[in-house]
Amino acid sequence: MSKIKSAKKIAVILSMIMVMSLGITGCGSSNSTDDLGIALITSAAGPNDNGYNASAIKGLEKVKSELGINYRVVESADIPGSLAELAKAGYKVIFSLEYNFDALINGVGGEKSIAEQYPDTTFIIFNDNPNVNEDGTPKHKNVISVLFDVHEASFLAGALSVLVNENHEELFEEADYNFTKGDAGRKVGFFGGTKSNGITVFGYGFAEGVNYVASNLGVKYTYLSDYNAGFTDSAAGATKANTFYSDGANVIFACAGAVGDGVTSKAKEVQKLAIEVDANKDNSQPGYVLTSVLKNTEVPVYSIAEHYKNNTMDEINGKVLSYNLDSKATGLTDLAVIESMVKESGKAKWKEIKTELETIASKIASGEIAVTNAQAGEAFNKANLSNVSMPND
Repeated sequence: MSKIKSAKKIAVILSMIMVMSLGITGCGSSNSTDDLGIALITSAAGPNDNGYNASAIKGLEKVKSELGINYRVVESADIPGSLAELAKAGYKVIFSLEYNFDALINGVGGEKSIAEQYPDTTFIIFNDNPNVNEDGTPKHKNVISVLFDVHEASFLAGALSVLVNENHEELFEEADYNFTKGDAGRKVGFFGGTKSNGITVFGYGFAEGVNYVASNLGVKYTYLSDYNAGFTDSAAGATKANTFYSDGANVIFACAGAVGDGVTSKAKEVQKLAIEVDANKDNSQPGYVLTSVLKNTEVPVYSIAEHYKNNTMDEINGKVLSYNLDSKATGLTDLAVIESMVKESGKAKWKEIKTELETIASKIASGEIAVTNAQAGEAFNKANLSNVSMPND
C-alpha cells in the first residue's frame, strides 16, 4: 500500500474515532439507519453558548418532542470529517453551524465535494451561500443555505445605540452609569469572532444604523472594531472591551460567542452598555446589556425538520432560505430589561425612542432604508457613511 493511501486510511480512521468517541451526543436511539433522524454539528462556540448553538439544539428538542424525530449533536474540530462520517452512517439531514464550507461544496485535496459524495443526504449550512454557480444556479441540489436578515436587526441595534447614547442623561440615573460624555463618548465598538460574511453582516448593518441616526441628529461617531476576537475566551473579551470602553465607547456590540460574556461583564464593571447576539441575553448583566440581536436558529431547524417529517425536502433542497424580521428568527429583544432602568422623568423620551425604532423598522421593511447584506454578497463601502468614521475596519 502506498504512503498516500496509508495516510488517507489513517485520516479516515481518526475521523471516525473523533466522531464516535468524542463528538456525538444527543437524544433518542435507533436500530435502523433509515430512522437515525437528524444530525447537527455545532460551531466552535459549542452547545452551551447560550445562543447560536443552544438555540438550534432547543429546536431539535422541540423536533423530538413534537415531531418524534431523533437527533444527534456533534462537537468537532474536523467539520469535513464529521460531515462525511455522519452521511456515511446514514443521516439524511445534517445541519452544520460552523463557518467551514469548502470541503462540502467544492472538495479539497483533489477529492470530490462531500455533497457530491453523498447525494442522498441534505446538508444545511448557515450564514453564507457558497453553494452557487456564477450563473446563480445551485452547485448542489442537496445543500440548503440558511440566511438570517441580521443586517436589518443590527441596523436597528446601531440606531438604538445612538438614540440611547445621545439621551443617556435624560434616560438614566447618573449613579447607575459612567458614560463618557460629549464628543469623546460618541464612539461605539464591535467585536467579531472572525472576519467572515456571517460576522461582518452584523458589523456593517450596525455601522449603517449608527450612521443613519447620527446623520439625522447632525453628530459624528467613531466605530471601533476588532474581527479577531475568536469565540471562546471570555477573559480576552473583557480585556478587549476594556480597551474600547476606556477609549470612550459607551456601547459595544459583540458577535463572538463566549467572548461576548466577557464584554458584558466588563460593561457592568465600568457601568456602560453592551449588545449581545443570537439569544435574548439581556438578563445576563441586567441594566448593562442594551439589547440582543436575535439570530434564532431554532426557527429554521424546526421548519426544515417539518419538511423532513412530511417528505417534502425536495421543495427546499438547493435553495437559499432567508429569515427576516417578520419570521421572528431575527430582530431585537423587547427591551424590557433596559427599560426597567429608565428613570421616571425619562420615560417620555424612552417611549419616543421606541417609536423611532418602530418607524425605522417599517422603513427597512418597505425598502425605504436599504441595509447592506454581506451574507448575500453585497459590497460594503465605509466611505458611504457620512457621519461615521471606521479607523480600524
